[in-house]
Amino acid sequence: MTASSSDNDGQGMIVNPRPTADNQDWDGDEADRADRLRFEEEQAMIREQSEARAAAKAAAQAAKEANA
Repeated sequence: MTASSSDNDGQGMIVNPRPTADNQDWDGDEADRADRLRFEEEQAMIREQSEARAAAKAAAQAAKEANA
């Protein structure tokens, strides 16, 4: 079977469904939920690292000022 550019059967197309007015509770599939969970975990890790770095920087600054 040969495929031409005029074939429009959806094969190889990326489809991102969006919630419609009658389907407001659409939550995606398992992969979408896993992606959101992974993203939330990565954001939490980045936030923790940022806070730890800020605390370490503040401690280093306080030690520097104490020694000056």
